[in-house]
Parts: sequence; structure tokens; C-alpha cells
Amino acid sequence: MVAAASVVVAAGTVAGMLTALGDEDAGGANRAGPQASRSVRLDALPVPPSPYSSSSPSAEPPRSASPSPTARRATPTPSPKRTSAKQEPRTATPATRLYRHPESQVLDWVRAHPGDPRQDVIASRIAGHPAAVWFTDHTPATITARVRAVTSAGSAQGRVPVLVPYAIPDRDCGGHSEGGAPNLDAYDAWIDRFAAGLGSGEVIVVLEPDSVAQSACLSAGERADRFASLARAGRVFKDANPAARVYYDAGHSGWHAPAKQAGWLKQAGAASADSSDGVFSNVSNFHTTADEVAYDRAVLDSLGGPPGLGAVIDTSRNGNGAPSDGQWCDPVGRKLGRAPTLTTGMGRIDAYLWVKLPGESDGCRGEPGTFTPSYAYDLAR
Repeated sequence: MVAAASVVVAAGTVAGMLTALGDEDAGGANRAGPQASRSVRLDALPVPPSPYSSSSPSAEPPRSASPSPTARRATPTPSPKRTSAKQEPRTATPATRLYRHPESQVLDWVRAHPGDPRQDVIASRIAGHPAAVWFTDHTPATITARVRAVTSAGSAQGRVPVLVPYAIPDRDCGGHSEGGAPNLDAYDAWIDRFAAGLGSGEVIVVLEPDSVAQSACLSAGERADRFASLARAGRVFKDANPAARVYYDAGHSGWHAPAKQAGWLKQAGAASADSSDGVFSNVSNFHTTADEVAYDRAVLDSLGGPPGLGAVIDTSRNGNGAPSDGQWCDPVGRKLGRAPTLTTGMGRIDAYLWVKLPGESDGCRGEPGTFTPSYAYDLAR
């Protein structure tokens, strides 16, 4: 685990989805450097036509450390456009338009433990709510079908899925979430296949957590190449599905200064309407919603770009704010945050989302990426 302000650990089986209840406002002084929290990310969604079942999904293929980005050709052209501190009151109202995927580790646990005294709390406050679906393994042959399985199911229900592509080379700078595509050319090709599964309905894409905020680990040339691929990814997604909303990595309020983060984001395409709808923050972290709102607005002010750019905030574990001691790994005393919603009532804040799946361990309460019922129960009760 590197000292990164919100490093995601990719491990396990299938991407989780849920929502929550409650918010926050207390705790956690902002820290001047990356101290962060990392959530564990899963992925290997079933490939159609295999039906979803209540059994645990198969694990993703073994991961290997990805090499540093290689020297690159000119950035490929996007695919042609297709036609086609004090605690706030908590609320258990789920988002009515966000999609809840029917397979996740928490749902597996709830189904398998009907007699556990914690089951009712975990089922009602976590398992029944929408959260993001992560795609963490570089599997070009199946990625289109796996993305399409989620987007088509969301469209059929008239709900909005939240997708997290997480396969950029050298992700997590060699930390717990090492892996991803072998190089940026392979990543660009994977993005093309990912885009082919987006369909035509509404979808939110949280593009590569940590890819911008944690990019200081790269050389200047490697960083420029990564940012070119991220800008390209946003264009490809929006060309493939004009209804897709793409958000770029702004880290969180305890990491980089807004102007510094905005400078990187601009290089990564986040200020262009052709590739971006704005920024996301607090993924797998604990900073209060109030702090993130203020931070994201400052980032957007520095970023410039079209007036419609907004922000989405991960509220999955920020109900009590960040720990004052900077603990990032399954810290005690944290709570579920605001329920996921596309209606925040806050200017320039487009959504509160559960990007991190509550109850998945950072590696201290359980194996990285695994659902840990004791942790989930502590967050939810």
C-alpha cells in the first residue's frame, strides 16, 4: 500500500453495487498530503448469455504487475461516432434512478446468512441500494459483453448505471491495486471495446480513480502519455454514447490543492465538453460531503471549461468524516454517508454516489477486496 490519497485495491470477484444511508459532517482534519484510503475493487461480471445467479461470480483472471507506460505513438484517433465534524442526520432513502446490479459480494453474503443477527441491518442499509460497477481486469475479449450486460439491464429498468473503468497501466503506482493493461496502446484498444458496450441510454462513467491525482509517481513523459489516453477515453465514450456522462479524477479535499489538481485535469481532457462532464472526488475515502463540495467547486473554478461541468462525490463511507489520525485502512468509527442520488440540490454537484462498496475491506479488517460483514455492520448500524 503506498501512501496515496485514495488508492483502490483491485481484488476478488465481481464488482459490487449498493447505496446507503446517512451522511456526515464531523471528523477528520484535512491532511496536506496523500494519506488515503483505498477501496478494494472487484470485477469479472458474467458474460451474456449466462444468467446471473445467487452464487458467487467467478474470480477475475490473475493479475500481474503492469509495466510502466511505454514510449508511444501519437494518440490514436477516437472511434467513429456511432449513430445509434458534526454528524448530519442520516437518511435511508435510496436513489430512485440509479441502477443496482444484482450481483455483489454483499448480496452473496446476505443470501447465504439469513440467520445472522447482522443480516437485517446489512441487507436494508447496504445491500438494497445502488453502487458502482468496477471493471478492473484487462480482458479485451469479454469487456464489451460485460459492460453491455450492465448498461442494457440499467436501460431495461429505466435506471442509470455507474461504471468504473480501472485498467490504466501502472495504476496505483505499484501499490495493492497493481495491474491493468500492459501498456497504453493496449489500454486504448480496451477503452474502444469498453465503449462498444455503453449502449445508448444514460450511464455515468467514473474514469480511472487515482489516475490523475496519483500521477506524480510517473515521469513527465509518462504522465503526458497517460493524460493523452484519458482524454481520448472520454472522447471515445461520448462518441459511442452521447448520453454517457464522464467524470475525471480530482482526488479529494485532503490531497492536492485545487489549482494543482485542475492543471493536471485540464491536460487529461477534463475541461473539454468533447470528453468530460466534470470531475469526481473522495473515491474510497472519508472526507465530509461539505468539504468535498467546497473542494470540487474550487477545482472546477480553476479548471475552467464549459459552464455545464459538474462534480460527483463518493459518499459511501464519509458519514463521520475522515479520521483525525490519517488512518486509511478500514478505520474504526466510520459510517455510511449520504444515500446515492442524482438530485443533490447543490449547485455544480451532479450526484452523490457509492463508488466504493461499503463493507469491502481495504486490507486491515479482511483480505483486500473481500466483503467483511463485521466492517459492513459497523458502517451501517
